Amino acid sequence: MCLAHTLIITISKLNSDSNYTSYRRGRRLRPLVQLLETTGIDQDNGAGIPELTRFQEHLHEYKIVVYEELNCDSIV
Repeated sequence: MCLAHTLIITISKLNSDSNYTSYRRGRRLRPLVQLLETTGIDQDNGAGIPELTRFQEHLHEYKIVVYEELNCDSIV
């Protein structure tokens, strides 16, 4: 659930959500569970490009950028 959790944390930070710290510390997981249920993604075996694409389709008001390496030339 790392990818989904990271998205929830980042979106809450961008929106100055008062629950940001709780999300970051893993205390509030309901938005995470809702995101996974809504998108139909099961991250038990990890997540890849297909899951990332489904998150992007669902969170269309945000642009998800993933760096494959520390090199900025490796953007997925």
